[in-house]
Amino acid sequence: MEPGALLPLCLCLAGVLLAPGTPRDGSGCAPAPPAALRVPSGCRGAQGRFAYKLLHDLFANYSSALRPVEDTDRALNVTLQVTLSQIIDMDERNQVLTSYLWVRLAWLDAHLTWDKDDYDGIDSIRIPSSFVWRPDIILYNNADEHFGGSMETNVVLRSDGHIMWDSPAITKSSCKVDVSYFPFDGQRCRLTFGSWTYNGNQIDLRNRLDSGDLTDFVENVEWEVLGMPATRNVITYGCCSEPYPDVTFTLLLRRRASFYIFNLLLPCILVSFLAPLGFYLPADSGEKVSLGVTVLLALTVFQLLVAESMPPSESVPLIGKYYIATMTMITASTALTIFIMNIHHCRPGARPVPPWAQRLILHHMARLCCVYEVGESCKSPQRAPDGRVGRGDAEGAWESRREGAVGTTAEGCPWDHCLCHHDALLRNVGYIAGCFRRHRAHQRRTGEWKKVAKVMDRFFMWVFFLMVFLMSVLVLGNAA
Repeated sequence: MEPGALLPLCLCLAGVLLAPGTPRDGSGCAPAPPAALRVPSGCRGAQGRFAYKLLHDLFANYSSALRPVEDTDRALNVTLQVTLSQIIDMDERNQVLTSYLWVRLAWLDAHLTWDKDDYDGIDSIRIPSSFVWRPDIILYNNADEHFGGSMETNVVLRSDGHIMWDSPAITKSSCKVDVSYFPFDGQRCRLTFGSWTYNGNQIDLRNRLDSGDLTDFVENVEWEVLGMPATRNVITYGCCSEPYPDVTFTLLLRRRASFYIFNLLLPCILVSFLAPLGFYLPADSGEKVSLGVTVLLALTVFQLLVAESMPPSESVPLIGKYYIATMTMITASTALTIFIMNIHHCRPGARPVPPWAQRLILHHMARLCCVYEVGESCKSPQRAPDGRVGRGDAEGAWESRREGAVGTTAEGCPWDHCLCHHDALLRNVGYIAGCFRRHRAHQRRTGEWKKVAKVMDRFFMWVFFLMVFLMSVLVLGNAA
């Protein structure tokens, strides 16, 4: 290295400028002054002069291309320490973790040692890292398309040959994301550092601490860091027979679920509780099916929002399972609502309610679901299963009125003169009474089917309320 090329560095390290007209020797610096005029060792000018001389002496015959060891058969010990400063982004869909790290490497350079007494007590200097040999330690699971390395910072060189290189780096590492319990999930992201060309017989890479340094970590709004343990591994790859050591830092992350609870999970729970209320709507309102379809569309929108941020993997997230189960339940409730509405709007010519349905639905389930008609209560005596309360009395009264009318006619009109009129009147009255009885029977059957539909509505409403509650409890229980 030419002395003239290091002149700006000499002036920078010295921290002083020579006055104009000061004589200089052939090396470009001022000659050593006489002993009487020599600057004390604590002066900055003397430190700068000796620092320049030290730099010139160290790199006169130094090459940064060779591994700095005295014995080429021995491995060079390199220690690694990583400080996590910030988690910039976690891309779950592409499974990439972007983090800001401070990487510290330390090793011994056998060719860069000096006696500090010969250089005015200088124990360490800071020089550009490109001046010295550096181990090619890289991030094995790098996911950055530009393969950006560390920043070109200075290294600290000590008199015993120890070099410490601190460099900040923004890394993008591949991370296997498991979203089975999203949004109550935790991730384990690995950062594996190792030499790319030097094997274990040439560089012995070791971790300085048992875990990554988290003292300067900036808290992330989405992820909570639980720890960053470090392990050393020695792996023999298929391409080479030599072992390659690496240091793996496992970043333990846990998601802060408050945002997703209030924006995805809680709205889904509230919307799902609207589905059983569709059974409570009156069948004549015409909005029972519309409510179920609206709730189903709302849950579909939430499901799409979750699917956009999740990786397309076989593992379905927990909240996705909850959405699918709720959508299945709402689909079943809508289908049951259509079936019950068909029962409610039963035509007058329908067959009567079967006896087993009268006993099971109109008697037991009606009392269980507290379904009663006007004037009844859950504790009042129920009507007869066939619904024919007071029918015999009404028919008896009608027959008595009929007999009275016939007797009056017989008493007021001679039988031989009113026989034809009496027969015609009886036929007309019988026809009207038959129509009235058929109409009453049709109304009675229609009322029974409507009550069956009402009882089934109440029963399925409570069943689906219980299902929604159990699904919500199961989701929270699995999250815990």
